[in-house]
Amino acid sequence: MHELSMADAIVKTVLDAAEKNQAEEILEVTIEIGKLTMLNPEQLRFLLGVLTEDTLLEGAEIIIEEIPVEIKCHSCNYAGSTNLDDSDHYLMIVKCPECDERNLEIIAGQECNVKNIRIEKPE
Repeated sequence: MHELSMADAIVKTVLDAAEKNQAEEILEVTIEIGKLTMLNPEQLRFLLGVLTEDTLLEGAEIIIEEIPVEIKCHSCNYAGSTNLDDSDHYLMIVKCPECDERNLEIIAGQECNVKNIRIEKPE
């Protein structure tokens, strides 16, 4: 369950940023999760709720944005989104939707970023 380690890293990152900006309260956090990270957004949200208890992050609105997979195919030059073969629980296979090849570059879909933190500062 890699959601736990990612949730822990997210909480530490947000709390560190809030401390550096002298936040009194964290109101909202936006997180980007790429489809290829294989992170379950609902599990991640639950774990964030548990890990934020008794911190400045407790009660903040958590927004999770899923980033679809985008590719650039080196075989046929297709660029854009693609469907994933997720029939294997441990591995997602990415293929070009045009030529069915795997000779490609992944442009988006591997992200796990804290995109935005909205805080309240002392006056």
